Amino acid sequence: MAQHQPIRKTTPPSGSDIPDKLYFRIGEVARLCDVPAYVLRFWESEFPQLKPHKGGTGQRLYRRRDVEMALRIKGLLYSEGYTIPGARQVFKAESKHKEPQLALAIDNATPGVDARQLRKLQRDLRDLHALLSKPTARAAVHPIRTPRSSSPPRRTAEKLFDLSPLPGNNKH
Repeated sequence: MAQHQPIRKTTPPSGSDIPDKLYFRIGEVARLCDVPAYVLRFWESEFPQLKPHKGGTGQRLYRRRDVEMALRIKGLLYSEGYTIPGARQVFKAESKHKEPQLALAIDNATPGVDARQLRKLQRDLRDLHALLSKPTARAAVHPIRTPRSSSPPRRTAEKLFDLSPLPGNNKH
């Protein structure tokens, strides 16, 4: 029986094989991941976790965590055999298993902190949040001009040029 060999003879780079740079261009990331650039652009549309910064020229600038995410996506799709929806589910499950945010434990406060002051501060913050959450009332808008009905009546061209004859100019 024939033994199965991996299709790609090179092993994908691990996180430690990524060069120590602040930003990577799409071509560099494509070489690191060993996929074409259009595949990375497609993955961006399918995985919200992969979101490179676009510079002023519109060129994609990947950070180290973006490169690591692209390598993770490639591993899930190519090595582990996940479909794109399946890989999305893996990321969703991983995000659910992260530790929740710690609650503000006022009752178990450190000995040097007054619990009453913390409760008052917490109440004040809630009041401030409620105040800031209210919709703002629209200020009255003052017109720049007065309404036309209260302005003086317009003069027509006939009245503007209707001049009475000057005395002494009565030559006919």
